Amino acid sequence: MGVVEEGGGRPGGAGRIRVLVVDDERDFATAIAERLARRGFRSAAVFSATEALEYLGSAPADVVVLDLKMPGMDGLAALRRIRALHPALEVVVLTGHGTVASGVEGMKGGAADFLQKPVTIDVLCTAIAAAAERARLGRLAPEKEGEE
Repeated sequence: MGVVEEGGGRPGGAGRIRVLVVDDERDFATAIAERLARRGFRSAAVFSATEALEYLGSAPADVVVLDLKMPGMDGLAALRRIRALHPALEVVVLTGHGTVASGVEGMKGGAADFLQKPVTIDVLCTAIAAAAERARLGRLAPEKEGEE
């Protein structure tokens, strides 16, 4: 499995958010993981949907940044598998090949956000932080229900 892991992990804020970048364009995925690490995220990059599923089976993540167009299992199929296997995990779709129809399908499939390449790192970081907060709130909901 081809995995590139980047540091990050500054105390507080983004440093607690673990992000997996999934894109068959190796240079792009690696660059995004590196830029996220510089922003304080704990990030890793893999280069196929199959590698993403393998990675998530053994390493925790809070948010997956997922490309749609990949050889083998495409992003929408990967989204469905990720959401089925890891329902608390949030997915941000980031693609250069998206259409309105694929965006709608992705959101119906459980994507937290749908972004078009090229995207600024600030927009991506904001989407990741929002998705991570949504995941955190989802994890808290069962605890709050038990308190009542």
